[in-house]
Amino acid sequence: MSNLIELSDIQFSWLPSQPPIIDIPKLTIKRGERIFISGDSGSGKSTLLSLIGGVNLPQSGSISVIDKPLHTLGNAQRDLFRADHIGFIFQIFNLIPYLSVIDNVTLPCFFSKKRKQNIQQSSLEDEAIRLLSDLRLTGDIIYKPVTQLSTGQQQRVAAARALMGKPELIIADEPTSSLDTDRRADFINLLFEECDHQDTTLLFVSHDKALESLFHHTISLADINQAATVEDF
Repeated sequence: MSNLIELSDIQFSWLPSQPPIIDIPKLTIKRGERIFISGDSGSGKSTLLSLIGGVNLPQSGSISVIDKPLHTLGNAQRDLFRADHIGFIFQIFNLIPYLSVIDNVTLPCFFSKKRKQNIQQSSLEDEAIRLLSDLRLTGDIIYKPVTQLSTGQQQRVAAARALMGKPELIIADEPTSSLDTDRRADFINLLFEECDHQDTTLLFVSHDKALESLFHHTISLADINQAATVEDF
């Protein structure tokens, strides 16, 4: 199994005058893996995800995702790479309130020709309906504005949007923090099924240690980050 993500000698700080808050000599993640990233609040988990997602660049070191050296790309190139290859699920779901459920889900394909082309055997709407159905959202609700949905339903819409167009990588940052235990487990299992179906790698950050055993591997930030003082922004 080949590596999807490779980090080497990464150092990152928010200001040049500050010591690094991320200092990782080496990190590799293989294609198709489900990875649980653990760490205390303020340990740099979200910062690490922003580096892997190409949102921020390290001051030194190299980051390769799907054989693309992100540290060598300009802002516009990284934006396009992200749109083509990475789906995000946030703690705050960032759904577009004035769009319907199905329009929110199909949105990535209007920013990425590659993800639109990945859907070859059906229309965008049919693929969105399939994803929503697999995530247990069916019927007239998928044509309603997302503001009419419960928190748990909005979470599943955010997951369907991230999975739309078969991205190689899903980055999920505390996506289950607002759910109770039963709904959390259901959501995780459904997300796993879709990632397995699409052979998508999953990076999942959570404070909830009870979820850890469900994943292939756990990365403890305290074990890999050599920065003396870390603060998450």
